[in-house]
Amino acid sequence: MLKKYFILCCLLLGGSLLFAAPKTDVYIGITSSGGKKLPIIAMPQFIAKDEASEQAAKTIHQTLRADILASRYFDVATDGPDFRPEELSNTLKSWRKHHAQYLIGGSVSYAEPYYTINLYVYDVVTQAPVYPKSFRGNESSLRRLAHIAADRIIQTLTGHRGIADTKIAFSNNSTKHKEIYMVDYDGENLKKLTNDKSIALLPRWSKDGRIYYTTYRYKNPDIFAIDLKAGKIAPIVMRKGLALIGGVSPDGHALVFTSSTGPNPSVYIYNLETGERKQITNKQSVDGSPSYSPDGKYITFVSNRAGNPQIYVMDLETGHTRPLTKTFNWSDSPQWSPTGEWIVFAGRESPYHPFDIFLVDLTGTQLRRLTTDAGSNEDPTWSPDGRFIAFTSTRDGGRRKLYVMDADGSAPHLIANLPGDTFTPHWSF
Repeated sequence: MLKKYFILCCLLLGGSLLFAAPKTDVYIGITSSGGKKLPIIAMPQFIAKDEASEQAAKTIHQTLRADILASRYFDVATDGPDFRPEELSNTLKSWRKHHAQYLIGGSVSYAEPYYTINLYVYDVVTQAPVYPKSFRGNESSLRRLAHIAADRIIQTLTGHRGIADTKIAFSNNSTKHKEIYMVDYDGENLKKLTNDKSIALLPRWSKDGRIYYTTYRYKNPDIFAIDLKAGKIAPIVMRKGLALIGGVSPDGHALVFTSSTGPNPSVYIYNLETGERKQITNKQSVDGSPSYSPDGKYITFVSNRAGNPQIYVMDLETGHTRPLTKTFNWSDSPQWSPTGEWIVFAGRESPYHPFDIFLVDLTGTQLRRLTTDAGSNEDPTWSPDGRFIAFTSTRDGGRRKLYVMDADGSAPHLIANLPGDTFTPHWSF
């Protein structure tokens, strides 16, 4: 976010805010990273117990199927024998001939105002039940219930967490102001969260579901918090000068941010419980865009202390700081992977290159390019399982849109095609 710091400084001086491949509907190939075929889950159409449940059964089935496919752990087969609980053994035998490993069967019934969704997962070979579960909710909650079910099924079958019930928050200027929005991980269920009618940027999730962000609501770049459960927005850090949120500590007790209250823009930590503010960088340089490591012991940030902006890592206990990159013309927006092994960032190799997304390991010896020859790519953020990266890109010819790709840079696909430009996405935990 160092580049955005310089741009925001223009605002403080009265200037204007400037932000320096076609749309693709990508069907993700049904193969593992090693090229092997993925195991098949059979998903015959769900049973609607009554006429009022027919559309709900379709919605649940379509959403759950899409979530299972998006997980990349399984292929999904829908063409085959119907799910008949009274003839379960024969149904499973028939699906075994279709090479299915598991079967997800479901039924939906309605008693105003709630739908009851019964889901059953069976091992096709052993015919043993793996996951029976019932869900209950109204019409507006059907997609969310399907997302929750998908995550629990993925966890049961693979031992890995799912991400279907996660969301991505971001800033967008389609209202002529920059406001904070969020969408489901698949780009559905868009919600506008702020109405500051100013500049709202840098949404950062905490594990308790709050979103912290920087806003010019009161003509100064302050840090506010959105409490989604309570439906309230409240100020957190309101001081003279710039306050650019970087991230929330893993325990939710502190924020790391960039402040311009000192002689040089520096990185600070703000204790949310005590209100204590601690400066942790103090160089004759611009330091910004900080984020926490998964264990909360380190931060990564950007600094121009050695010339052009590069990525650095600091041990918070000792203060020891070392660079991870040295040769970029500009580096920006580093974010730590959930596993702690990699840092993703936006980088420009020369003034004549657009920004691209890169990975660097903690030794600084392994550097991997994830995007190339596809517009300007910025603002990377990890999915909570570490398998995907969301980012903004101008690859469709101009506007900055929200994309998601695999963590190896493959299968980039458009998530949210909104009017205006999209900035600084952050994936929920």
